[in-house]
Amino acid sequence: MLFNSFVFLLAFLPAALTLHALAERFRPDWRLPLLVVLSFVFYGWWDVRFVPLLGASILGNWLVARAYLRGHQSWLIPAAIVANLAALALFKYLDFFADLASLLPGVVLAKPGWVLPLGISFFTFHHVMYLTDLRAGRAPGYGLTRYALYIAFFPQVLAGPLVRWSEIMHQFEERPYARPDAAERVGRGIMLLCVGLAKKVFLGDPLAAYVNPVFQAAAAGKVVSVAEAWQAVLGFTFQIYFDFSGYTDMALGIALLFGIVLPQNFDVPYRATSLTDFWRRWHMTLSRFLRDYLYIPMGGNRHGLPVQLGALFATMSLGGLWHGAGLTFVAWGAAHGAGLGAGVLSRRAGLRMPRIAGWALTAGFVVLTWVLFRATSFEAALAVYKALFGFAPMGSGFKWRTILIAALVAMVGPTAWAAVHRLPPSRTLAFGFALLFVVLLLKIGDDANYDFIYFQF
Repeated sequence: MLFNSFVFLLAFLPAALTLHALAERFRPDWRLPLLVVLSFVFYGWWDVRFVPLLGASILGNWLVARAYLRGHQSWLIPAAIVANLAALALFKYLDFFADLASLLPGVVLAKPGWVLPLGISFFTFHHVMYLTDLRAGRAPGYGLTRYALYIAFFPQVLAGPLVRWSEIMHQFEERPYARPDAAERVGRGIMLLCVGLAKKVFLGDPLAAYVNPVFQAAAAGKVVSVAEAWQAVLGFTFQIYFDFSGYTDMALGIALLFGIVLPQNFDVPYRATSLTDFWRRWHMTLSRFLRDYLYIPMGGNRHGLPVQLGALFATMSLGGLWHGAGLTFVAWGAAHGAGLGAGVLSRRAGLRMPRIAGWALTAGFVVLTWVLFRATSFEAALAVYKALFGFAPMGSGFKWRTILIAALVAMVGPTAWAAVHRLPPSRTLAFGFALLFVVLLLKIGDDANYDFIYFQF
């Protein structure tokens, strides 16, 4: 069930909100169990076969947490984290490991070809965050219903944002529609939902038509022209931003309708003036996870420069692997790790550059490394890189208007969250967003809908 589908927008979401409002008014003790049931229905709509996997994952980790709190056996939490990561590896990386093994002389392994359960990367990391903090004494124990809702809450179960237990658990105790700002929250939630959907439908999806054919041609071994390469790479730069930030805006808006505030995930990342600044603005919840649960445990910046550089490189390489089971993703992460390390060295050396130069260098680096993220193989990436640097026919027909509009929207003005919170409530505003929603529905019905890019991770 896509957020950008009729079945979600016109059936599931209205029904869920109605049931939630009735429970809140007449049986508040039913509200959280109802949200858990709705979340499992939403998740099972994709493929009911994986509902038992999600349920077993929640129940197993909750039982481990209870056993740890009762007996404080030190081995339980590490064993549970290993089990979570092993399940992720089996479903997501078994084919990848088979391909790696096949690179060895005389080794041929069949690829199982297992279907990847949607959201497994995200709910696995939620388990890891909670269990790690539980072992460190930072997290308390919770009942099964609250823990299940933390893991499976349907606005964020498939593609985030990655929510820490400390950011959401206390909100489950509230009576959201009894708050003095309840109506305002609902209004802001509807606006965020519309803005996120507009980013996906009006900007992200049209850019896909400029991007996909070029990368498909490169993957097929065809010659890509200079104009096509720049069109595809710049197009993907903004496509992935509007696709993923649009999803996040919708997730934040939908959560607000149910009285839950989720953390923001984007803060105008293409205005970043350094690579460190970029990762403070792009997929912010993942960046914090990588910092707190990988980089710092690896030593961070507390044990000397070599350890810091090694931790940066390893953290970002693993972050790249998390995004996809392919060496191109690892290379993308490793490139960012190396870039962050170069930034550390330049700051240690006392080098400074004007902000405009920092922005240009950062933007160029990010754009060029997106090729590794989008290409399906190193051969395809090399074909695109050759064209980008002029080692291909010039070509023609560069679709610059849509890309220019996307660039202006992405880089000028506030985030969607900031914008909708600055707008004063009014009848005119309500009418405008109602009209926008109708136009979006017409657009969705007229065009083919693309899946959200981050659903594959």
